[in-house]
Amino acid sequence: FINCLLLSVHQSDRAHSRITGWGGRREISDAHGPQQKRGARAWVQSFEEIPHTGKYGWVNLMKFWRQGYFRQLHKHMEGTFNALGPIYREHVGTQKTVNIILPSDIAELFQSEGRLPQRMTLKPWATHREIRQHSKGIFLKNGEEWRSDRVLLNKEVLMSSAVQRFIPLLDEVARDFCKMLQKKVEREGIGQKGKRSLTVDPSPDLFRFALEAICNVLYGERIGLFSSSPSLESQKFIWAVEQMLATTPPLLYLPHQLLLHIGASLWTQHATAWDNIFSHADARIQKCYRRLSSFQGQGSKAEAAGGQYPGVLGQLMEKGQLSLDLIKANITELMAGGVDTTAVPLQFAFFELGRNPEVQEKVRQQVRTSWALADGDPLVALQGAPLLRGIIKEVLRLYPVGITVNRMPVKDIILQNYRVPAGTTVSVCLYPMGRSSDVFDDPMRFDPGRWSSGKGGQRISGFRSLAFGFGARQCVGRRIAENEMQLLLMHILLNFNISVLSTEDIKTTHTLILQPETPPKITFSKL
Repeated sequence: FINCLLLSVHQSDRAHSRITGWGGRREISDAHGPQQKRGARAWVQSFEEIPHTGKYGWVNLMKFWRQGYFRQLHKHMEGTFNALGPIYREHVGTQKTVNIILPSDIAELFQSEGRLPQRMTLKPWATHREIRQHSKGIFLKNGEEWRSDRVLLNKEVLMSSAVQRFIPLLDEVARDFCKMLQKKVEREGIGQKGKRSLTVDPSPDLFRFALEAICNVLYGERIGLFSSSPSLESQKFIWAVEQMLATTPPLLYLPHQLLLHIGASLWTQHATAWDNIFSHADARIQKCYRRLSSFQGQGSKAEAAGGQYPGVLGQLMEKGQLSLDLIKANITELMAGGVDTTAVPLQFAFFELGRNPEVQEKVRQQVRTSWALADGDPLVALQGAPLLRGIIKEVLRLYPVGITVNRMPVKDIILQNYRVPAGTTVSVCLYPMGRSSDVFDDPMRFDPGRWSSGKGGQRISGFRSLAFGFGARQCVGRRIAENEMQLLLMHILLNFNISVLSTEDIKTTHTLILQPETPPKITFSKL
């Protein structure tokens, strides 16, 4: 069976090369202006005429497996856009998508989504919830069910009033991380006392930082991951998240229901990872629930807790607008989604600042000025240092955590003069877009200042920074993640100079998120 599929792949490659001239790139319409239409509406081409990578899903799946595309999906997308132009369709296993890259097409897609944006459901995740009889959080919902829950969650995690409540909790964790790093540099580093430096892989500490930070926001309490003997259970949670992310991509292309019924090891590993995630989150939720319940009858939970913010969980429980099962489902999703998605971009941020010392010093000077004027207020300090936000945008442009954002249009739309039917999964491919000279000037240059409005009389137009999604379905944890990363960078730059051993580009790999094949070594030198 495998040999037959491989023969089919070989024949398909040859035929596809003859038909499309695989190495020849189609002309790309101007990314900075209106989309070019070839004449009147009668000229609009059919869906079937969209360039494609091969018609046969299972043949393409074998090609993916044979050529290692699961781990290099971002590179595969980049190469395919270079070969076929700014739009192509792909059928791999059970998955069918139309992939786009240009802001003009992205605008068309998002402007057609309506009040109930539809996106592809991660079916392996949804199946796990169903067989374990867990409620689904908003990440796995569509339609009115999604909207009603999302509106309530927005008030606790996205609105400016919510940000003002949880910024001090994130700042506390960022400060403590820097204190821990200072002690580590003094203890293990080299050089004169007080000016020591230490070269280290920061990724294990960054994962602990991310989990400590998200738990402080969600539960309103610290879990002690910066101690000399951090909890083994918390480390197991981090491992479970990594296992869940690693096993998701192949399950998106394979018939996961069949794998479930035959007890395939891939499905077993995936389900076990989710079981461990839910078990750990449930223990945290139950502990927090008991603590907050003890305040019953003492006024608001915040007042009973000594005026401190009780966390997102406490706020949701106090308002009582979501059932406890739905609160658990969404808190678990936020907790699982709040570790790798901030720890990994911070690795890339340290690397880029280390190999761009002039950028690092420019940001540091802005941070120092802002911090001196902020009188210890972290929110004011961030507002006065827009280059910190620019760093996050640049890192996520070059190294997007999730390499696609997808929607399923509720009506037929026209993209690159092709008709795309309603209900088609359309993926915005962030990695190739962020590195495309058709979209960005000098795309491989790390320049946080490019996002400043009015720079050099030029302003970057919309639909180019989409790492957190767009509109009503943007990442619900966006404000937590953005502020968490900016606060850590701010305190690191105030206390350390960052350098790298090698300025060579980092090799990246794709699980469900983009990450370094090997975490870069970073040198932290005390200022």
